[in-house]
Amino acid sequence: MNPNVMQIGHLTIALLPLTLALTIASAAPSGAPRPNVLVILTDDQRWDALGVVQREQGERALFPWFQTPHLDRLAAEGARFANVFVTTSLCSPSRASLLSGRYARAHQVMNNFTEYPNALPSYPRRLKEAGYETAYIGKWHMGEDNDEQRPGFDHWMSHRGQGNYFDNEFNVNGTRRTVPGYYTTVVTDHAIEWLRQPHDRPWLLILGQKAPHGGPIQPEPRFEHTLDAFPVKPPVNANNYHAAEGKPAWLEESYPTWHGAGGPLYGQKQYDRFVRAYLATLLSVDESVGRVREALRVTGQLDRTLIVFTSDNGFVLGEHGRVDKRTAYDESLRIPLLVRYPPAVKPGTVVSDLVLSLDLAPSVLDFCGAKPLRGIQGRSWKALAQGRSAAWREAFLYEYNYEQQFPYTPNVRAVRTADWKYIRYPHGDGGPDRFTAELYDLRDDPYEMTNRINDPSAAKVLRQMGRELDRQSRRAGPDAMPVYEGIVNVLPKY
Repeated sequence: MNPNVMQIGHLTIALLPLTLALTIASAAPSGAPRPNVLVILTDDQRWDALGVVQREQGERALFPWFQTPHLDRLAAEGARFANVFVTTSLCSPSRASLLSGRYARAHQVMNNFTEYPNALPSYPRRLKEAGYETAYIGKWHMGEDNDEQRPGFDHWMSHRGQGNYFDNEFNVNGTRRTVPGYYTTVVTDHAIEWLRQPHDRPWLLILGQKAPHGGPIQPEPRFEHTLDAFPVKPPVNANNYHAAEGKPAWLEESYPTWHGAGGPLYGQKQYDRFVRAYLATLLSVDESVGRVREALRVTGQLDRTLIVFTSDNGFVLGEHGRVDKRTAYDESLRIPLLVRYPPAVKPGTVVSDLVLSLDLAPSVLDFCGAKPLRGIQGRSWKALAQGRSAAWREAFLYEYNYEQQFPYTPNVRAVRTADWKYIRYPHGDGGPDRFTAELYDLRDDPYEMTNRINDPSAAKVLRQMGRELDRQSRRAGPDAMPVYEGIVNVLPKY
């Protein structure tokens, strides 16, 4: 058995009732039954914004009082992947990686204003080719001004750009209309309505939530004050952003900007309000997960549906004097991943291998027995979810490209292993005295506070990590990045 997979508690797989087994068998075209697939995608949810993770963190928990009972149940009934990372911590590039299994430099969705290329393969299009009925409901966010139905989906309900938390305009299969109500409730209602419809073939539904994305962050009114009584403490590395401490100069310069902790905090202005608002939006998401699970149970589809819950990138809540996500620190690039599918995944499984956003597409296709996508850089985690031994990656590449529209972060390239992280700031970065590279021993320094870049005792590791970054970059493909033009302190009017 894979030593990185363990069982929690005394949960065991229950045998399927005979009637359900016969239903699955009769629904399958031939051979093994093909599961339905439900992918629930949040926006900017960091890996530890789950009740189960906060309890596991113990004294290290940033908000130990936070509870997500429905998501915790999903984790208990299936697998929780504990070390999952995006390869670009920015919404559109990461969403394209989730769909395609490729790095940003390979799929070319390099910023938040670029469309997913129509000619680029994706796992929804491959499942549609394989006979699946496909639907997308919620936030798409690739192309700011386009809400048109995208290739690969039979049913479509989405909107332009970021969308609004309240009374959002949706394009529903070609008809635009404003749907009153809170975003999470609206898309959940529509998803449940779609799930309750008769389906004569296996289906894929991607449910894209807006929460907990900001600009500003707006909780549902009934949850707006739910967390007011709970204490909010700053992270231990909140003040670890000064150049005098070995941090890159741009980090300190960005402190008063839109992406710094000294800025407007996504419209909340006070740190404790900012954290509570961020988490309160996830209370609605947690309830949504419970509602969708119940709809699947009532319609007899629950145990023959592969349920995947994840996010497009992490989010920084004050760590290193930062908010937002455009950095190579773990708070930015580490995300949740929960998987439920009783026929193949044991309840209570925890996987600790380094899994990437690139792995979602090949994994879904693997579970469905569909033809793999060619030219991808991700790989299937099906064996890991099943507790089977598998040779796995030991390092991965992280990349972020400078955006003129959000000039608070330079180009970033990094490599991470289980134990170390090395970060570079290439092209137009002002030279080594201005933008220091970073090296962290994640075993002894999980908060990434002590930069070892000039430590003689870490010189050998630095050389190894530098070579590994170059190797990972070559494997990912040609690297073209914009010229960094410098930080501009422009604050939005919220």
